[in-house]
Amino acid sequence: MIVYHLVAITIAYFIDLVVGDPPDWPHPVRWIGMMISSLEKRWNHGKSKRWKGVLMLLFVLLFVFSIVTIVVLIGYKIHPLVGVGVESIVIATTIAQKSLKEAALEVYQPLKSGDIVEARTKLSYIVGRDTDQLDESEIARGTIETVAENTSDGVTAPLFWALIGGAPLAIVYRATNTCDSMVGHMNERYQAFGWASAKWDDVMNWIPSRLTGIIMLLGKRPERTDHKQAWTILFRDAKKHPSPNSGWGEAAVAALLGIQLGGRNYYKGMVSNRGKMGDPLGPIQSDHILKTNAILARTVFLFLLLLWLGGMLVEWAISRF
Repeated sequence: MIVYHLVAITIAYFIDLVVGDPPDWPHPVRWIGMMISSLEKRWNHGKSKRWKGVLMLLFVLLFVFSIVTIVVLIGYKIHPLVGVGVESIVIATTIAQKSLKEAALEVYQPLKSGDIVEARTKLSYIVGRDTDQLDESEIARGTIETVAENTSDGVTAPLFWALIGGAPLAIVYRATNTCDSMVGHMNERYQAFGWASAKWDDVMNWIPSRLTGIIMLLGKRPERTDHKQAWTILFRDAKKHPSPNSGWGEAAVAALLGIQLGGRNYYKGMVSNRGKMGDPLGPIQSDHILKTNAILARTVFLFLLLLWLGGMLVEWAISRF
């Protein structure tokens, strides 16, 4: 069964590279988001908001897991090739390498041509921070941080869970991530109701985020320092991010490019000072966006090779012992 998962993962990888997420196509994440929104409006009031949030998370995850499991099992019952095909399509909907790269390029192109206003607007589509006063360096920083963080969230983490449990666990991861993005906020409305979603998202990202940061450093030579210092930066700075997982991608990219990420951001006019990651060995420039996209592509490819290696080792161990 692991071999089937690996083949499905590989096909999904190429589907995403070629097709991505066309905006007019139906997408499971949109349906999951509609379900979360409906449950949140019904349950996020009155007493016991935390327990209602736990119930919402469990309902969403069990629902999507059950539906995808049934569909996949039917596919495999028809024929293994049909089953692999179904899994490939489902897994492809859980990853977003092409969309992530394109979103970064949407910011890079006007930034490179000197259209700061348009670059700010494009950045506002992919980040939560205020963008209307950002200069070129800060626009580039926001874009780089988004790609670095979402290399795990948007690509390698769902692939990791797809290896463990095929399309059903891949969609469970994507549903968890969607719950976190919609209700896992530390504000008055969601602090209690979204607590379970935020914590479970942290759990599901713990291993993939660390593997991703490590693979980033294994896959590229640091530009302005040596490998030893790059590893020092990764393990020194990854924990500075407010999220227990997001800092691994950002710290790795900062170490590889010789730049410093993090620092001061504004959200609806309110200042937020985040830990700084990396050593400022050079200024952040727009071309660093392209370099971060290249790190994304290389990391995902190497992660896929790692999944094949790990999966075949497990398959060998099962057959031998």
